[in-house]
Amino acid sequence: MKKLLIVKTGRAIKGIPPELLDFEHWTAAAAGLALEHCHTVTVIDGETLPEARQCRGIVVTGSAAMVSDRHAWSEYTAQWLLGAMKSGVPILGICYGHQLLAHALGGHVGYHPRGREMGTKMIQRAPAALHDELFNVLPERFPAHVTHMQSVLRLPPTTEVLAWNSFEAHQAVRFAPRAWGVQFHPEFTGAAMSHYLRIRSDALQQEGQDPAELLAAVTETAESELLLRRFAALTE
Repeated sequence: MKKLLIVKTGRAIKGIPPELLDFEHWTAAAAGLALEHCHTVTVIDGETLPEARQCRGIVVTGSAAMVSDRHAWSEYTAQWLLGAMKSGVPILGICYGHQLLAHALGGHVGYHPRGREMGTKMIQRAPAALHDELFNVLPERFPAHVTHMQSVLRLPPTTEVLAWNSFEAHQAVRFAPRAWGVQFHPEFTGAAMSHYLRIRSDALQQEGQDPAELLAAVTETAESELLLRRFAALTE
């Protein structure tokens, strides 16, 4: 049986309790899959990606790295993703993965002019999402966990926006018929988001944000988590 490929571009923030595990565990759980039904390749450690057609689908994780730094492992992954898209295997990029897909296709990724977006935020579904096989399960407005400093500042040609909010114009996009990207984190639990906020509290204060207010606003995000379960179903 083909497995879901998790392309691991980074690790959970330093300071996360060990029992919360890491991106591949969160991704598999949100997708409704046992970890043994997934194949994780840690590209940040230089691991080699398989032939895309060997996989049922591909999820590219978030990372503390920055796409604009163009690390060798990141550029290798970007080129691999171009080939994977041509194969027709379904792809979902999350945060860094979303930005890396945009970069691979000729978009521009850089620091958001308004700085960091972090916490549980409300996302608005775009009209195009109603006709999208992945996003049509989402309500018109839904909460999602976010943590990022860089964004897709210019979309690649032919990309369609599927969700946005007042801070981030490209919260979700469709890059190709079966390739999507989300700036938010559908794999995060409320516990993970809360730990991220506590660990980043000093930085948030220095940037003029209120960590306590952001922490109080954290909720579970069943609607956005549904995306990963839906994605897994589309890859069957």
